[in-house]
Amino acid sequence: MHKYLNAIGFHDIASEREWYQILLESEKKFSGYDRIALDEHTDLCELRREYGNGIGISSCGFIDENDEEFRRECYFPYFSGSGVSSYADIAVEQKASSPTYIGVCEDVKLGCSIIFHIQNGMEYIKEATLGGLNKSSISITFSGLALSGKILLPVAKDAGAADKRAKDLRNRMMLMSAAKEGNPDAIESLTLDDIDTYAAVSKRIRGEDIYSIVDTHFMPSGLECDQYAILGEILNIDTIENFLTGKKLYVLTVETNELQFDVCVPVEKVIGEPAVGRRLKAQIWLQGHINF
Repeated sequence: MHKYLNAIGFHDIASEREWYQILLESEKKFSGYDRIALDEHTDLCELRREYGNGIGISSCGFIDENDEEFRRECYFPYFSGSGVSSYADIAVEQKASSPTYIGVCEDVKLGCSIIFHIQNGMEYIKEATLGGLNKSSISITFSGLALSGKILLPVAKDAGAADKRAKDLRNRMMLMSAAKEGNPDAIESLTLDDIDTYAAVSKRIRGEDIYSIVDTHFMPSGLECDQYAILGEILNIDTIENFLTGKKLYVLTVETNELQFDVCVPVEKVIGEPAVGRRLKAQIWLQGHINF
Protein backbone atom coordinates (compact mmCIF):
# COMPACT_ATOMS: atom_id res chain seq x y z
CA MET A 1 0.00 0.00 0.00
CA HIS A 2 2.96 2.33 0.56
CA LYS A 3 3.68 2.61 -3.16
CA TYR A 4 0.31 4.33 -3.58
CA LEU A 5 1.70 7.35 -1.71
CA ASN A 6 2.94 8.23 -5.20
CA ALA A 7 -0.70 8.47 -6.33
CA ILE A 8 -1.33 11.46 -4.05
CA GLY A 9 1.70 13.45 -5.21
CA PHE A 10 4.68 12.00 -3.32
CA HIS A 11 6.32 10.28 -6.30
CA ASP A 12 9.46 12.46 -6.15
CA ILE A 13 10.22 11.64 -2.49
CA ALA A 14 13.03 9.11 -2.82
CA SER A 15 15.03 8.98 0.42
CA GLU A 16 13.96 7.21 3.60
CA ARG A 17 15.01 10.28 5.60
CA GLU A 18 12.54 12.49 3.75
CA TRP A 19 9.76 9.96 4.29
CA TYR A 20 10.58 9.77 7.98
CA GLN A 21 10.32 13.56 8.32
CA ILE A 22 7.02 13.65 6.41
CA LEU A 23 5.55 10.93 8.64
CA LEU A 24 6.71 12.69 11.81
CA GLU A 25 5.16 15.96 10.61
CA SER A 26 1.90 14.23 9.68
CA GLU A 27 1.65 12.75 13.18
CA LYS A 28 2.59 15.95 15.02
CA LYS A 29 0.41 18.28 12.93
CA PHE A 30 -2.52 15.95 12.32
CA SER A 31 -5.77 17.39 10.96
CA GLY A 32 -7.99 14.63 12.37
CA TYR A 33 -7.80 11.67 14.72
CA ASP A 34 -9.75 8.82 16.32
CA ARG A 35 -8.96 7.03 19.56
CA ILE A 36 -10.53 3.92 21.08
CA ALA A 37 -9.67 2.13 24.32
CA LEU A 38 -8.60 -1.47 23.72
CA ASP A 39 -8.03 -2.31 27.38
CA GLU A 40 -7.20 -0.59 30.66
CA HIS A 41 -3.71 0.40 29.56
CA THR A 42 -3.73 0.70 25.75
CA ASP A 43 -5.65 2.78 23.21
CA LEU A 44 -5.90 2.25 19.46
CA CYS A 45 -5.30 5.53 17.64
CA GLU A 46 -5.45 6.83 14.06
CA LEU A 47 -3.88 10.17 13.06
CA ARG A 48 -4.78 11.75 9.71
CA ARG A 49 -2.98 14.57 7.96
CA GLU A 50 -4.48 16.20 4.85
CA TYR A 51 -2.15 17.32 2.06
CA GLY A 52 -4.82 18.53 -0.35
CA ASN A 53 -8.53 18.41 -1.03
CA GLY A 54 -9.50 14.89 0.09
CA ILE A 55 -5.98 13.41 0.06
CA GLY A 56 -3.63 12.66 2.93
CA ILE A 57 -1.73 10.16 5.06
CA SER A 58 -3.28 8.11 7.85
CA SER A 59 -1.08 6.59 10.59
CA CYS A 60 -2.47 3.80 12.79
CA GLY A 61 -0.93 2.68 16.06
CA PHE A 62 -1.22 2.44 19.82
CA ILE A 63 -0.95 4.82 22.76
CA ASP A 64 0.21 3.54 26.15
CA GLU A 65 -1.32 5.30 29.16
CA ASN A 66 2.05 5.40 30.93
CA ASP A 67 3.71 7.86 28.56
CA GLU A 68 0.91 8.90 26.13
CA GLU A 69 3.32 8.38 23.24
CA PHE A 70 1.95 7.34 19.83
CA ARG A 71 3.58 4.18 18.46
CA ARG A 72 2.96 3.75 14.76
CA GLU A 73 2.08 0.28 13.49
CA CYS A 74 1.31 1.18 9.88
CA TYR A 75 0.50 4.09 7.59
CA PHE A 76 -1.27 4.45 4.26
CA PRO A 77 -2.39 7.15 1.82
CA TYR A 78 -6.08 7.92 1.53
CA PHE A 79 -8.29 9.65 -1.00
CA SER A 80 -11.86 10.59 -0.11
CA GLY A 81 -14.35 10.01 -2.91
CA SER A 82 -17.74 11.62 -3.48
CA GLY A 83 -21.31 10.36 -3.77
CA VAL A 84 -22.54 6.86 -2.98
CA SER A 85 -21.18 3.89 -4.95
CA SER A 86 -23.13 0.98 -3.45
CA TYR A 87 -25.79 0.00 -0.92
CA ALA A 88 -24.72 -3.65 -0.83
CA ASP A 89 -24.33 -5.55 2.44
CA ILE A 90 -20.82 -5.40 3.89
CA ALA A 91 -18.64 -7.94 5.69
CA VAL A 92 -15.57 -6.63 7.53
CA GLU A 93 -12.38 -8.31 8.75
CA GLN A 94 -9.27 -6.94 10.42
CA LYS A 95 -5.96 -7.48 8.65
CA ALA A 96 -3.68 -9.95 10.38
CA SER A 97 -0.58 -7.77 10.09
CA SER A 98 -1.96 -4.34 11.06
CA PRO A 99 -4.82 -2.57 12.89
CA THR A 100 -6.62 -1.83 9.61
CA TYR A 101 -9.72 -3.36 8.06
CA ILE A 102 -10.79 -4.95 4.79
CA GLY A 103 -14.38 -4.79 3.57
CA VAL A 104 -16.21 -7.19 1.25
CA CYS A 105 -19.50 -6.50 -0.48
CA GLU A 106 -21.33 -8.19 -3.34
CA ASP A 107 -22.92 -5.68 -5.69
CA VAL A 108 -25.48 -7.16 -8.09
CA LYS A 109 -24.37 -4.69 -10.78
CA LEU A 110 -21.04 -6.54 -10.98
CA GLY A 111 -22.21 -9.97 -9.91
CA CYS A 112 -19.06 -10.60 -7.88
CA SER A 113 -17.51 -9.71 -4.54
CA ILE A 114 -15.73 -6.36 -4.22
CA ILE A 115 -12.85 -6.30 -1.72
CA PHE A 116 -11.62 -2.90 -0.55
CA HIS A 117 -9.54 -1.16 2.10
CA ILE A 118 -11.76 0.55 4.68
CA GLN A 119 -10.77 4.18 5.27
CA ASN A 120 -12.82 4.70 8.44
CA GLY A 121 -11.99 1.53 10.35
CA MET A 122 -12.08 3.29 13.71
CA GLU A 123 -15.58 4.57 13.05
CA TYR A 124 -16.59 1.01 12.13
CA ILE A 125 -15.33 -0.25 15.51
CA LYS A 126 -17.35 2.43 17.32
CA GLU A 127 -20.52 1.63 15.36
CA ALA A 128 -20.05 -2.10 15.94
CA THR A 129 -19.72 -1.46 19.67
CA LEU A 130 -22.84 0.73 19.73
CA GLY A 131 -24.87 -1.64 17.54
CA GLY A 132 -25.04 0.73 14.58
CA LEU A 133 -24.24 -1.98 12.02
CA ASN A 134 -27.88 -3.07 11.84
CA LYS A 135 -28.97 0.16 10.17
CA SER A 136 -30.57 -0.32 6.75
CA SER A 137 -29.18 3.00 5.49
CA ILE A 138 -25.51 1.92 5.42
CA SER A 139 -23.81 2.71 2.10
CA ILE A 140 -20.29 2.76 0.66
CA THR A 141 -18.34 5.50 -1.11
CA PHE A 142 -15.59 3.90 -3.17
CA SER A 143 -12.44 5.69 -4.33
CA GLY A 144 -9.36 4.55 -6.22
CA LEU A 145 -5.68 5.48 -6.12
CA ALA A 146 -3.79 5.00 -9.39
CA LEU A 147 -0.06 5.36 -10.03
CA SER A 148 -0.64 6.02 -13.74
CA GLY A 149 -3.34 5.85 -16.37
CA LYS A 150 -4.12 5.92 -20.07
CA ILE A 151 -6.94 7.78 -21.79
CA LEU A 152 -8.81 5.86 -24.50
CA LEU A 153 -11.38 7.10 -26.98
CA PRO A 154 -14.98 6.05 -26.33
CA VAL A 155 -16.81 3.26 -28.10
CA ALA A 156 -19.33 4.57 -30.65
CA LYS A 157 -22.85 4.16 -29.24
CA ASP A 158 -26.31 5.33 -30.23
CA ALA A 159 -29.27 6.16 -28.00
CA GLY A 160 -31.05 2.92 -28.85
CA ALA A 161 -28.05 0.83 -27.84
CA ALA A 162 -27.76 2.71 -24.54
CA ASP A 163 -31.44 2.08 -23.73
CA LYS A 164 -31.08 -1.60 -24.61
CA ARG A 165 -27.99 -1.87 -22.42
CA ALA A 166 -29.83 -0.32 -19.45
CA LYS A 167 -32.74 -2.73 -19.95
CA ASP A 168 -30.41 -5.73 -20.23
CA LEU A 169 -28.63 -4.63 -17.05
CA ARG A 170 -31.89 -4.43 -15.10
CA ASN A 171 -32.86 -7.89 -16.32
CA ARG A 172 -29.44 -9.29 -15.40
CA MET A 173 -29.63 -7.76 -11.91
CA MET A 174 -33.02 -9.41 -11.36
CA LEU A 175 -31.66 -12.74 -12.59
CA MET A 176 -28.59 -12.43 -10.35
CA SER A 177 -30.77 -11.81 -7.30
CA ALA A 178 -32.95 -14.80 -8.18
CA ALA A 179 -29.90 -17.00 -8.83
CA LYS A 180 -28.47 -16.13 -5.40
CA GLU A 181 -31.67 -17.52 -3.89
CA GLY A 182 -31.25 -20.77 -5.83
CA ASN A 183 -33.72 -20.23 -8.69
CA PRO A 184 -32.70 -22.86 -11.31
CA ASP A 185 -34.33 -20.98 -14.22
CA ALA A 186 -32.35 -17.83 -13.38
CA ILE A 187 -29.10 -19.81 -13.13
CA GLU A 188 -29.76 -21.45 -16.51
CA SER A 189 -30.64 -18.12 -18.13
CA LEU A 190 -27.43 -16.48 -16.85
CA THR A 191 -25.36 -19.44 -18.06
CA LEU A 192 -26.87 -19.24 -21.56
CA ASP A 193 -26.30 -15.46 -21.65
CA ASP A 194 -22.62 -15.98 -20.78
CA ILE A 195 -22.27 -18.60 -23.52
CA ASP A 196 -23.87 -16.26 -26.08
CA THR A 197 -21.62 -13.37 -24.98
CA TYR A 198 -18.50 -15.54 -25.27
CA ALA A 199 -19.50 -16.66 -28.76
CA ALA A 200 -20.21 -13.09 -29.91
CA VAL A 201 -16.91 -11.76 -28.54
CA SER A 202 -14.92 -14.67 -30.05
CA LYS A 203 -16.40 -13.85 -33.45
CA ARG A 204 -15.81 -10.09 -33.27
CA ILE A 205 -12.28 -10.24 -31.88
CA ARG A 206 -10.98 -11.73 -35.14
CA GLY A 207 -11.36 -8.38 -36.88
CA GLU A 208 -11.71 -5.80 -34.09
CA ASP A 209 -9.59 -4.38 -31.30
CA ILE A 210 -10.50 -5.64 -27.83
CA TYR A 211 -11.15 -2.08 -26.55
CA SER A 212 -13.66 -1.52 -29.35
CA ILE A 213 -15.60 -4.54 -28.12
CA VAL A 214 -15.25 -4.06 -24.35
CA ASP A 215 -16.73 -0.73 -23.27
CA THR A 216 -15.74 -0.92 -19.58
CA HIS A 217 -14.33 -3.51 -17.22
CA PHE A 218 -13.61 -3.96 -13.50
CA MET A 219 -11.54 -6.99 -12.55
CA PRO A 220 -9.03 -8.09 -9.88
CA SER A 221 -5.39 -7.49 -10.73
CA GLY A 222 -2.24 -8.93 -9.19
CA LEU A 223 -1.83 -10.75 -5.90
CA GLU A 224 -3.37 -8.08 -3.67
CA CYS A 225 -7.09 -8.68 -3.16
CA ASP A 226 -8.04 -4.97 -3.12
CA GLN A 227 -6.32 -3.96 -6.37
CA TYR A 228 -8.24 -3.85 -9.66
CA ALA A 229 -7.67 -3.21 -13.33
CA ILE A 230 -10.36 -0.83 -14.54
CA LEU A 231 -11.57 0.64 -17.79
CA GLY A 232 -14.23 3.24 -17.12
CA GLU A 233 -16.05 6.07 -18.83
CA ILE A 234 -15.05 9.51 -17.51
CA LEU A 235 -18.08 11.41 -16.17
CA ASN A 236 -16.33 14.36 -14.50
CA ILE A 237 -12.83 15.88 -14.30
CA ASP A 238 -11.27 17.91 -11.49
CA THR A 239 -7.72 18.89 -10.60
CA ILE A 240 -6.28 19.19 -7.10
CA GLU A 241 -2.81 19.88 -5.72
CA ASN A 242 -0.64 18.31 -3.04
CA PHE A 243 0.30 21.47 -1.13
CA LEU A 244 3.49 19.93 0.30
CA THR A 245 5.02 18.77 -2.99
CA GLY A 246 3.12 21.04 -5.40
CA LYS A 247 2.19 18.07 -7.60
CA LYS A 248 -1.02 18.31 -9.64
CA LEU A 249 -3.47 15.42 -9.45
CA TYR A 250 -6.48 14.47 -11.56
CA VAL A 251 -9.67 13.49 -9.77
CA LEU A 252 -11.67 11.58 -12.39
CA THR A 253 -15.19 10.35 -11.74
CA VAL A 254 -15.57 7.14 -13.72
CA GLU A 255 -18.31 4.61 -14.37
CA THR A 256 -17.22 1.04 -14.92
CA ASN A 257 -19.74 -1.80 -15.17
CA GLU A 258 -22.39 0.60 -13.76
CA LEU A 259 -20.25 1.27 -10.66
CA GLN A 260 -19.37 4.95 -10.09
CA PHE A 261 -16.41 6.21 -8.04
CA ASP A 262 -13.58 8.76 -8.11
CA VAL A 263 -9.99 7.96 -9.09
CA CYS A 264 -6.96 10.06 -8.06
CA VAL A 265 -3.94 9.91 -10.37
CA PRO A 266 -0.92 12.24 -10.88
CA VAL A 267 -1.38 14.53 -13.90
CA GLU A 268 2.13 13.84 -15.21
CA LYS A 269 1.55 10.08 -15.09
CA VAL A 270 -1.50 10.13 -17.37
CA ILE A 271 -1.00 9.38 -21.06
CA GLY A 272 -3.55 11.27 -23.14
CA GLU A 273 -5.94 14.13 -22.48
CA PRO A 274 -8.87 13.34 -20.16
CA ALA A 275 -12.30 14.46 -21.38
CA VAL A 276 -15.86 13.65 -20.41
CA GLY A 277 -16.98 10.65 -22.47
CA ARG A 278 -13.48 9.28 -22.96
CA ARG A 279 -12.27 6.27 -20.98
CA LEU A 280 -9.65 5.80 -18.26
CA LYS A 281 -7.57 2.61 -18.21
CA ALA A 282 -5.67 2.12 -14.95
CA GLN A 283 -4.79 -0.19 -12.10
CA ILE A 284 -6.17 1.07 -8.79
CA TRP A 285 -6.00 0.39 -5.09
CA LEU A 286 -9.67 0.40 -4.10
CA GLN A 287 -10.63 2.16 -0.89
CA GLY A 288 -14.06 2.59 0.64
CA HIS A 289 -15.68 4.84 3.24
CA ILE A 290 -18.63 3.23 5.04
CA ASN A 291 -21.45 5.76 5.49
CA PHE A 292 -23.38 4.95 8.67
